[in-house]
Amino acid sequence: MHKLSPHALRKIRAFRSHRRGWISLWVFVLFFMLSLGAELVANDKPLLVSYKGQWYAPVFKTYLETDFGGSLPFEADYKDTIISTEIDEHGFMVWPLVRFSYDSVNYQAEQFPAPPSALNWLGTDDQGRDIVARVLYGFRLSILFGFSLCIVSSVVGVVAGAVQGYYGGAVDLVFQRFMEIWSGMPVLYLLIILSSIVTMGFWSLLGVMLLFSWMGLVHVVRAEFLRCRQLDYVRAARAIGVRDRTIMFRHILPNAMVATISYLPFIFSGAVTTLTSLDFIGFGMPPGSPSLGELLAQGKNNLHAPWIGLTAFGVLGTLLCLLVFIGEAVRDAFDPNGGKKA
Repeated sequence: MHKLSPHALRKIRAFRSHRRGWISLWVFVLFFMLSLGAELVANDKPLLVSYKGQWYAPVFKTYLETDFGGSLPFEADYKDTIISTEIDEHGFMVWPLVRFSYDSVNYQAEQFPAPPSALNWLGTDDQGRDIVARVLYGFRLSILFGFSLCIVSSVVGVVAGAVQGYYGGAVDLVFQRFMEIWSGMPVLYLLIILSSIVTMGFWSLLGVMLLFSWMGLVHVVRAEFLRCRQLDYVRAARAIGVRDRTIMFRHILPNAMVATISYLPFIFSGAVTTLTSLDFIGFGMPPGSPSLGELLAQGKNNLHAPWIGLTAFGVLGTLLCLLVFIGEAVRDAFDPNGGKKA
């Protein structure tokens, strides 16, 4: 089994010694794992059904009404009185903690939005959908989107910064001028224009945001490559005929990864913030998608229902604080003199 190097172990110990960042990492992982199993926590289908001696798992497989004594070959509605009564008479159902999915409507509520109750712990939005379920699914969407954008933009940014810093000269000059022009564009306005032209989904929105998100790492990686390209071991590798690609990504890149890793949590938080902003103004994910930004917009439009806005603001604020604290801990672990431990 491969053992970690002493240098890596020192970095891990330094990160763990940053108490606020270490606790934030565990809280973040707990919330993320909970959101990954959102279907098992919040769903309008039971987890298990026992009916006439047979077991069913509606969360993982679609069953028809005829499977439970119904007369129509449609997908079973387990909250329907006829179906639920039939199952209760010949077995039982095991429900998740929250009996609503992100798009389920609570038709039992007297008004929309409905205040918090025993059935809807944080109330419903203006369309009668459970806020706990929408927050749980929306948290997962934000995290997966942030992870995806962070990884892809980091790869593009590292490669661009490596090419720019390693070759220098005219290549560096052209890249710098392009970066100055590209970074000077009003990013949010361009995203709004593109989003209004193209019907956005998860991957299309990811592609549009990738046009600009990769620039954050370029300057950091470029500076490290400009410094390392003049070192003796790089000159020696060139002298003996080692390929440029090998020198760049096998010998110089590991030195640049310190700054890259320190920067990743902040790219992540920026991606989550941008997605939330686009959803808030209606140019992000398709309508009906569980989104923290859409929930914030509902809070703004329903000031008479403060539980909507307070929940969305609290979840988003907590998420961004966790990411910032983790980023500070990573930065201090790789650069002990860069900040004070908390």
